[in-house]
Amino acid sequence: MPLTITGFTAAALAILLVLLALDTIRNRFRARQPFGLGDDPALTSASRAHGNLAENAPIALILIALLEYSGAAREILAYAAAAFVAARLLHAIGLYMPSKGPPPLPRAIGVIATLAIQLGLAGWLLVRLL
Repeated sequence: MPLTITGFTAAALAILLVLLALDTIRNRFRARQPFGLGDDPALTSASRAHGNLAENAPIALILIALLEYSGAAREILAYAAAAFVAARLLHAIGLYMPSKGPPPLPRAIGVIATLAIQLGLAGWLLVRLL
């Protein structure tokens, strides 16, 4: 059984991860900061956008793969996977937006959606396992 939904999701997240890594590298060269973040807000934003995706993508991909392998409803799973990718993109966009006060709306939506989707996928998997 091919894990098509997982594969497409992994590919989309990998492309986003590479783009964010390249931007972090670009900002490191610009700021002449090979290690750490220094005092550069653009480098901090780029690094956190990349790091946060790297922190959140693996568990979501594992949950998506386990649900797909278990025969979960493909259409619902595909929508959840697409929503997760969109949430991560929104979060990254929000991290690049300047903010002195509350987090920018795309960042807030991205975080809330990421956590809600991960929680929903975990709950769905638990129900399927019972």
